[in-house]
Amino acid sequence: MTSTDPKQIKRIIVRGTNWVGDAMMTLPALRELRRLFPEAHITLATRSWANGLFKDAEFVDEFQIHDGRGLRSFFQQVRAWRKGQFDLAVLFTNSFESALVASLARIPVRIGYAADGRARLLTHPIDLPEWRSTKHEIFYYLKIIAGIEWIFTRQQTFLDVQPDASLEVSDARKDEARYLLRRQGVTEDGPVIALCPGSINSRAKRWPAESYAVLADRCIDTLNAQILLVGSKDELEVSKQVSNRMHNKPIVLTGQTDLSEVVAVLSIADLLITNDTGPAHIASALGRPTLVIFGPTNPLTTRPFSPFAEIIRHPPDCAPCMLRDCPIDHRCMTAITPDEVFSHARALLSNKIQPDACEHSQSLVAGNDKLKSIGQVK
Repeated sequence: MTSTDPKQIKRIIVRGTNWVGDAMMTLPALRELRRLFPEAHITLATRSWANGLFKDAEFVDEFQIHDGRGLRSFFQQVRAWRKGQFDLAVLFTNSFESALVASLARIPVRIGYAADGRARLLTHPIDLPEWRSTKHEIFYYLKIIAGIEWIFTRQQTFLDVQPDASLEVSDARKDEARYLLRRQGVTEDGPVIALCPGSINSRAKRWPAESYAVLADRCIDTLNAQILLVGSKDELEVSKQVSNRMHNKPIVLTGQTDLSEVVAVLSIADLLITNDTGPAHIASALGRPTLVIFGPTNPLTTRPFSPFAEIIRHPPDCAPCMLRDCPIDHRCMTAITPDEVFSHARALLSNKIQPDACEHSQSLVAGNDKLKSIGQVK
């Protein structure tokens, strides 16, 4: 395809990511896509939970939900994509299946990374970036949008736009969250601190339950805090372990709220303390103070892209290993003490974080030099 008018693109389908944290890291790319095609109808093909995440987003017009697996789900997607009469397919996932769906649906322009042997199924395959393990994941998704802009306009105006990874929640949803918390016994007497002690896709990312319990009790006893345990139903057992080890009684919301409600609750919390999970990206994108405990994962690529987030880590030689289960003694997590986390949490609550108190948040508002490192797609 040569340079063409973006106004010719009327209907766009975006194949979204499969995990909450990854979805949050596509926010700047989705906003850039909307900027490039302000009049187009944008459909996000994704899992059902994404509706709760992007409920108030201005860059998505419609959701197409695909939770199934197997051949039946595959052909349902093909039929739905073909029926949508889309002009452009943007694939954030690298699966062969997503490219095959777009190809069989006969979408004229299909753009994504040349991964998983699917380059021939794409009209415009993009080479995987060599820098993926050293730059934040948002740039990985932004590179796709940079490619789209170059293909259609031979311009790189995205270089002049700062990545926006913020998330909005309506006042009505915030009011609903306050009502939910009041029904659970939350008052305005002390700070509301949410803890997310689980992680769905990795046990190695979990700070020990006994450490969370000690931290939670100290926050209640010292700060008169009200502790919320949050997470999905698959993380309920971890929250129960934390609750059972506490001498105070927390409010356990884990598994009791859908993602939309979790987002709204985090939007009014005073602080979130969490492992490297989806809620870390959500709370910080909402502008709420967030403290993230890192162990086996790489903060260069997956830390929250927000000035409201701080991380704490004591990486041993084996970190980041990216393993889902630690084969030794989980030293990357056990080296972090409840006293240390409490000190950082109290500083965040008082807005007095010191640069040497933990691994201080670098400015994650990328300047032009970092954006230029994405490179043109020709």
